Amino acid sequence: MKNTSSFLSRGLLAALWLGLSTAALAQDKTQQVRVSTWVPAQHALNPAIQAWAESLKKASGGSINPTLFPSEQLGKAFDHYDMARDGLTDFAFVNPGYQPGRFPIFAAASLPFEISNSKAGSAAIDAWYRAYAAKEMKEVKFCFAFAHDPGAFHSRKKVVLPTDMKGLKVRPATSTVGQMITLLGGTNVQASAPEARDAIERGVADALTFPWGSLSLFGIDKVVKYHMDVPLYVTPFVMVLNQDKYNAMSATQKQAVDKHCNSEWAEKVGTAWADFEIAGRTKLLADKANREIYSLTPEQLATWKSAVAPVQKQWADEVKKRGDDPAPILKALQQSLAKYKSAM
Repeated sequence: MKNTSSFLSRGLLAALWLGLSTAALAQDKTQQVRVSTWVPAQHALNPAIQAWAESLKKASGGSINPTLFPSEQLGKAFDHYDMARDGLTDFAFVNPGYQPGRFPIFAAASLPFEISNSKAGSAAIDAWYRAYAAKEMKEVKFCFAFAHDPGAFHSRKKVVLPTDMKGLKVRPATSTVGQMITLLGGTNVQASAPEARDAIERGVADALTFPWGSLSLFGIDKVVKYHMDVPLYVTPFVMVLNQDKYNAMSATQKQAVDKHCNSEWAEKVGTAWADFEIAGRTKLLADKANREIYSLTPEQLATWKSAVAPVQKQWADEVKKRGDDPAPILKALQQSLAKYKSAM
């Protein structure tokens, strides 16, 4: 009787273990995950995102299987936030600045003359924005934020002083940069990065703000001649995930995602892109026969900083409209940039 009871107990334990294992396996069913970017396939961002995706797959034991879709295959650059929100993609690479006024807090990271580099700077932006993302981007799951290396002003006509901007048609990188253009008497031309060369070539725009390496990648270096060699701004980006997709994952899968949605990965992705942009600048600097790349004197730079100072107030007013206090938000960003040694 004792042996029979022991046998039954072992049998029940085995059945229970089998049941739990089966449930765990069922819970961790393979998740096919679409990762959408809108930059060309050969852009430096895509290998960085691919490395991130492969690491995510490994961390999930292979149960999360990401597939990268570059070059606007799943939708236009302007639409990527809503694509993630609506489930047209799972992960999306988003430029929040493409939608003026929609993400006013995040726009602080694109204020001119704030950020010196996007390597540690990407970690700084990510660490800062985590306190605000759940509110400002509540329709999606925030993964991480990062930035390209500081962009500059590139044009068909040489621009040295803020007064040279008057009457110029400019494709701005972000809505915050767009406010700067308007403030200085220019006109904004809305165009995504893939559309920028066409805007210049057709005369719809005279100039644009753009990072250096991407300038050549998108072929824009063929249609502009003058380049102001000053770190004017960075464009901050986010990687976001469809909330329903995340909710449908198992606890183990969510843990893998969370470990790939942090400041460490923000810096890794930002660094890969920064190296590409820095190399692009070096290449263009050597192309003296086809372009003029010029620096500003300290006095000229001071004139620019003074001229664009009201952009910060415009940003603050936008934040106030949403019921937030801009002062501690900007202070927190500046403290994060100082901590990560990436402030101007």
